[in-house]
Amino acid sequence: MKKHSDCNASGTSRRHFLESSLKIGAVSLALPVFARASAGEPPAQEVKPFELEEITIGELQDGMKSGKFTARSLAEKYFDRIAEVDKRGPALNAIIELNPDALSIADALDAERKSKGPRGPLHGIPVLIKDNIGTADRMMTTAGSLALSGFTPAKDSGVARRLREAGAVILGKTNLSEWANFRSSHASSGWSGRGGQTHNPYALDRSPCGSSSGSGAATSANLCAVSVGSETDGSIVCPSSGNGLVGIKPTVGLVSRAGIIPIAHSQDTAGPMCRTVADAAILLGALAGIDSEDPAKKVPGRKAPAGYTQFLDRAGLRGARVGIIRKSYDFSESTASIFSAALDAMKHAGATLLDPVEVGSLGKFDDSELDVLLYEFRAGLNTYLAAAGPKAPVHSLKDIIDFNERNHESELTYFGQDLFLKAEKKGPLTAKAYLDALAKNHRLTQGEGIDAVMDKHRLDALVAMTAGPSWLIDLVDGDHDTGGSSSLAAVAGYPNINVPAGFVFGMPVGISFFGRAWSEPKLIKIAYAFEQATLARKAPRFLPTADLKFSS
Repeated sequence: MKKHSDCNASGTSRRHFLESSLKIGAVSLALPVFARASAGEPPAQEVKPFELEEITIGELQDGMKSGKFTARSLAEKYFDRIAEVDKRGPALNAIIELNPDALSIADALDAERKSKGPRGPLHGIPVLIKDNIGTADRMMTTAGSLALSGFTPAKDSGVARRLREAGAVILGKTNLSEWANFRSSHASSGWSGRGGQTHNPYALDRSPCGSSSGSGAATSANLCAVSVGSETDGSIVCPSSGNGLVGIKPTVGLVSRAGIIPIAHSQDTAGPMCRTVADAAILLGALAGIDSEDPAKKVPGRKAPAGYTQFLDRAGLRGARVGIIRKSYDFSESTASIFSAALDAMKHAGATLLDPVEVGSLGKFDDSELDVLLYEFRAGLNTYLAAAGPKAPVHSLKDIIDFNERNHESELTYFGQDLFLKAEKKGPLTAKAYLDALAKNHRLTQGEGIDAVMDKHRLDALVAMTAGPSWLIDLVDGDHDTGGSSSLAAVAGYPNINVPAGFVFGMPVGISFFGRAWSEPKLIKIAYAFEQATLARKAPRFLPTADLKFSS
């Protein structure tokens, strides 16, 4: 079972694909028609140099402090970039909707900077968020589904509220695999009925991975400073790997889940998707916090330091004991060679590697994971829609299933809704089958999984290849991923950080650092040291297809 998206139900992954010509709402973007793989297609249009390419949060703050930039000028520059790269030219189709209030918000933040000074490191910083993260503004929150067209929740999600309090400018919403890739077991990553198909900026005919595909493609292509994605199983770390980003999938409950359209409360979490570990640490510090509306406020042992930039240590690998997991994938020689080089870099930076370490429970919780997700999806989505009241155009999973059948040509043309149908048949969360499956998942991934192997070998972190290079987009047969390592940390609810590691024929691949619950500080320290030792990220070139002559 290979899970690179928000779930990877029944041996497939959860991500999606597509060509909808629909335009929903006055602030939605026009959508390009998918036609990437036709014979004789001309190369992608040249993208002009961008003043803010690869710029960091720190550099943006320096620019605003000196007067070179303002929050408004930054928002305008990113809007221009979106118009050039996302709507035209390469036509990534990573943005599902722009925020019509972004410039007025930026103006207010500029005035506040002059009168009071900045709130913190995110003051005036342009951010994109995934379209399952609720915002009580003039944007919709739809999870990419036409069934929720026009829906705006009554109040902000915890994530949106934290971003606004930190002074970030929410530029818009990113496209995603519809319903965070939990509708069909044969879907194509990055497709939604509302948003169409998102493309990988490194090779436009290849998958952006999902379900946080739009956040991955947009951030990599410099359509924003940083973005927020969400993950149930792989949907932060896989698009981060496939789009050359740093992605942090936090411990479940570190970041509020309130107001995010759910899949499974035992695995769901939002998290940063950025071009550097430092930016991801800044963004995580803004997102993390106790939310009275999230049950995680009562989780025993919950640990959240006052910010994460204090853990950015170039010597963070020195003396670290790192366990290498090799069992979770079977990648090509090219991908394996990148992993070998990454391990050599860690050793050179002073880490002690235990290679390999065996996690005996791997592969033994695939079926029980799917069972848990099906139960929790039905219960969680029905609760979310019921709380939305009359503002929501649908009020249950059954309503959505019926909507999709009535709108077959726009929603079910390329793949179906078998996961929806399976979920609808599940009983309540008091069912013994659900409780047994959940207990099995936690036992195999926590006590007999990550915690056990880390205790046995006295480890600071576990490391595995995140995923192979992105596969060709395929509407006919869905995703064709080559394996990955996300499931162990995802099912455990433990943290996982992807860092760029290298390129295979011009396509980025990353490695994952993961460990115990609430171990984000230690993982950030190690991930930052690895990033600084390798500096593997390179900006995308918007090629029409993979570069078979690529040399790193």
